Amino acid sequence: MPVIAIVGAGPGLGGAVARRFGREGYAVALISRDQAKLDRLADELRADGIIAQGFAADVRDGASLEAALAAAAERLGPITALQYSPLPSRDYLRPVLDLEPTLALEALRFSALGLIHAVRAVLPAMRHAGQGSIVLINGGTSVQSRAGFAGTSVAFPAETAYGEMLHEELEGSGVRVRQLVIPGAIPRLQVEGGIDGVADRIWEIQSRDGEFRTMLIPL
Repeated sequence: MPVIAIVGAGPGLGGAVARRFGREGYAVALISRDQAKLDRLADELRADGIIAQGFAADVRDGASLEAALAAAAERLGPITALQYSPLPSRDYLRPVLDLEPTLALEALRFSALGLIHAVRAVLPAMRHAGQGSIVLINGGTSVQSRAGFAGTSVAFPAETAYGEMLHEELEGSGVRVRQLVIPGAIPRLQVEGGIDGVADRIWEIQSRDGEFRTMLIPL
């Protein structure tokens, strides 16, 4: 059975993606910091007939994240798809003149370094199988910096650069690397189908060959 690991899983987009992939026969590994919330979401998914389990980890702690992904693979099977979509802290949305080095480093750990740890945990099995997908979910500051969102304006481009390099390096290997840029809160964007429509888009871009970046709507 294929397995999707959703890093940054929650009841919104994470839950919608879990249900979308679950309908395609995927088991779901839910990863975020709060085990109790993960357990509630996993219970809801299992009530819908989806195999799901939560694994607590903090993406700022690389060892914790790698251990959670290893536990998920041991319990559910090798990770076939990875979605990296943790929601940034509001602290990372400070004005640039208030950005301190310690906060910038934390934002980089959260976005870029967390992704690197996650990829290193799942990519060997994907390459061995000759198939898999890695999907980055980012906000608009991944492609256009904003002085009022300094932390993500520093960290998202670093995450994006790593993803672009992976896309180039793994092209033709059967492992697809994609980025979906969501420039704002989903409810305000008035996307067709709402959050389920976004989940459909994620399913589509990770299941076919194409460019690295997809914009949910024009920036």
